[in-house]
Amino acid sequence: MSITRQQLLQILPNAGPVAGVFVPVLNTAMVRYQIIGPKRVAAFIAQIGYESGQPKYVKEIWGPTSAQARYEGRKDLGNTVAGDGPKYRGRGLIQITGRANYIMCGEALALDLINHPELLEKPQHACMSAAWFWVTRGLNTLADAGQFDRITRRINGGQNGAADRQALYARALKVLV
Repeated sequence: MSITRQQLLQILPNAGPVAGVFVPVLNTAMVRYQIIGPKRVAAFIAQIGYESGQPKYVKEIWGPTSAQARYEGRKDLGNTVAGDGPKYRGRGLIQITGRANYIMCGEALALDLINHPELLEKPQHACMSAAWFWVTRGLNTLADAGQFDRITRRINGGQNGAADRQALYARALKVLV
């Protein structure tokens, strides 16, 4: 199941002019990682829509906020070198964060993300990294089971933006089913 530009705009109306840029690379990424069928696609589009501001942001806006300041030195993110926090901030449509995730994602996508983290800001890599993250976290299975809250927890660690994510999901299901 491919998503059309019109469908993407119905789900993510703020995508505006970038919808046409993202649709073909989203479809390529979804096929590669088996994000197929209305349930999977709806959950994926809703989550990347929320995470990226309806793909407005492919790089985390940096304050740093107090939460972002805590990226520095976080061993669970693999941030062990001074400056890793801001260097490996969230990028891509699902906001890959931390040196360790950049290493794993880079290996999976055959990209040198350690030396060129900004590659995740390019639409094709922003989409592919999101789909890679999705499948490596077992999110297709949760989407098939309709466990959207569990998907949110796996992406975000909690329920940040749960109501907005849920609204995007409901809209996506309506558009795609």
